[in-house]
Amino acid sequence: MAESTHARFFPYDSPYENQREAISGVYDALEDGRDVLFEGACGTGKTLAALVPALTYARETGKTVAITTNVHQQTRQFIEEARAIRAEEPIRAAVFRGKASMCHIDVGYEECQVLRDATTEVVDLEDEKRSLERRQRDLLERAQAGDEEATEARSAVMDELGAVEAGLDDLRERSVCEYYHGNLTTDTDDFYDWLYDSVRTPDEIYSYAEREGLCGYELLKDGMKGVDLVVCNYHHLLDPVIRDAFFRWLGRDPEDVIPVFDEAHNVERSAREHATRTLTESTLDSALAELAEANDSRAEGAANVIEAFRNALVSTYDDELGLGARERVGDDWEDLSISNPEGRDALTIEFLSAYEGEGIDVDVEAALSLGTALDRKYDQAYRDGETDVRRDCQTLSAAAFIDIWLAEGTSGDHFPVCSVRRGPEGVYGRAELYACIPRTVTQDLFEAVHSTVLMSATLRPFSVTADVLGLEDPATMAFGLSFPEHRRRTYAIETPALFASARDDPRTQETIADTLRDVVRFTPGNSLLFFPSYSEAERYHRLLAGTVDSTLHLDEPGVRAESMRQEFTASEDAALFTSLWGTLTEGVSFDGDDARTVAVTGVPYPYLDDRLRAVETAYGEAFGDGSGAGGGDDAGWRYAVEIPTIRKTRQALGRVLRSPEDFGARLLLDERYTERATREMGKYAVRETFPAEERAEIVDIAPAKAKFALLNFYGDMDAYGGSPPDP
Repeated sequence: MAESTHARFFPYDSPYENQREAISGVYDALEDGRDVLFEGACGTGKTLAALVPALTYARETGKTVAITTNVHQQTRQFIEEARAIRAEEPIRAAVFRGKASMCHIDVGYEECQVLRDATTEVVDLEDEKRSLERRQRDLLERAQAGDEEATEARSAVMDELGAVEAGLDDLRERSVCEYYHGNLTTDTDDFYDWLYDSVRTPDEIYSYAEREGLCGYELLKDGMKGVDLVVCNYHHLLDPVIRDAFFRWLGRDPEDVIPVFDEAHNVERSAREHATRTLTESTLDSALAELAEANDSRAEGAANVIEAFRNALVSTYDDELGLGARERVGDDWEDLSISNPEGRDALTIEFLSAYEGEGIDVDVEAALSLGTALDRKYDQAYRDGETDVRRDCQTLSAAAFIDIWLAEGTSGDHFPVCSVRRGPEGVYGRAELYACIPRTVTQDLFEAVHSTVLMSATLRPFSVTADVLGLEDPATMAFGLSFPEHRRRTYAIETPALFASARDDPRTQETIADTLRDVVRFTPGNSLLFFPSYSEAERYHRLLAGTVDSTLHLDEPGVRAESMRQEFTASEDAALFTSLWGTLTEGVSFDGDDARTVAVTGVPYPYLDDRLRAVETAYGEAFGDGSGAGGGDDAGWRYAVEIPTIRKTRQALGRVLRSPEDFGARLLLDERYTERATREMGKYAVRETFPAEERAEIVDIAPAKAKFALLNFYGDMDAYGGSPPDP
């Protein structure tokens, strides 16, 4: 494709060389109807490299581009890029956010649906009333002029008008949405002129609608048809029910949508969340109370199976907690081990033992049938104004979950889990079917749409990404840092391997603390320090406290990433200690002086709990022994643990070097990253998991040499602004 074809959508002077190549490659893939796996180093303009060719192809073929992320900071960047594009080439762009954050009266989805229907009916009757009033006035004039037929016709119209007024009085006694009423009765042309005069944020839409007495969410839904670009959340594409509705709002068939997933290494986790199902003890109790009130022959069988599952859940977590453990249960969900490598899990065994009846399948079917009937009844009661809120059917929720549990509980795609937490009335439980294989969610999407572009700084190995997400023969492209090589250094420092068993070793702690102290001292500016966990970050924050002149910041769970970033970057000589699995490893920029050095301490493998082991087993069965493109005997470990960990590490390293003018050092503190480990440590070495061109830049150094390496590099960059530190 000639550059002039896509230049109109590129909003700046000219693309980087890598961007130019990526734009051409993405466009060619879209022309061929192929999905794209696109890896580009942090700060190299992936967003525009994907958006420009996608918008070009969409404009030529009458399609819509949907760019999506699960990182809030990235949404802001998308809006900025879309505004820049619009300044050069007219496009209609919408930024879509979920209903919960845009509703003016704070009601749930089903209640909103009922309110919309009721409000629409009111508006229709109001229109009919006005029409009948006009007709009767016309007939009255004709009757007064002596038209006897008009007199008779007016009598019939008045009867009809009375019926409409009675209907309106009845409807107005029920719940309607005044904001949606405004949508249906107000000229909204001004809103849409304003909406597409720029690229508006959901907050701007909410404020406009609130001021005018309108529902901005519904206006946006109604006005998105045929837009060139929509910015949305992962949920709008990964949830099948939401996706179908979303495409209807766009006025597009699936084959006329081009999704672009940013931070696409997160799609695996998000798809897994969408495929996971849960059922709490509270829902089971509510279902049993609901059935006790039901005057229906199906209630006995439904209660029989639901009570058996409820009792089995309680019995299972009671057995697993044991003496004294109940008192230690906190406010967060805590998994209990119920898996059984020899057969079905402990909860299912207990359920089958506790059940007494004519047949589980028969009673589950009765529960599903009755639950469906009750759900319809609750819906009608809300529509008729008999209830103030739309009641959820707990019987249907419980029965649907139990049905899936029995069908999928032994499947390798799902893993049964029992969890407990402390509530206001004590400890209670939850059953969960944890989804191990995310392609059960993603594959249907990729097969339905025209093509999908998945982009990230850490998508490789591409074969593994394609296997896990269910992509068939995607086009692949990878671009490393194109910024000047002399402005960066990547070091693997041979500190002791930070195995979990070695973390409390005083000698290991001393070596790592001394090295980090040198890193902070010899960095001219801010240092960003990542650790395997928040507890390790706290440990080394404590060990360095009072031993360096720099300001030391400690990130902690629950702290807002943006607040912590602003506090850190406001400092001129500081170090931030945080977890690699926290919120600062991706989607957060540290430009220029914000962070000069980034260091990852240890190989931060996640804790291998039952869930992760289940994913490892499922991946091993799906992709092991060469069955997957990246398979092999250790495929489970590689797919589930090692590759995601190194991706996280690479994301952390990408927090520095965000532009051609930037410079910085990237450090890996653990001997497992070194070339020697590749030769001597076997499966414990991780250097080979990095892409080849990144491995080629890694320089191995001893811990005592780190300060000299940094001194020389930053000295060459003339970064100290005076005399450098004395080594």
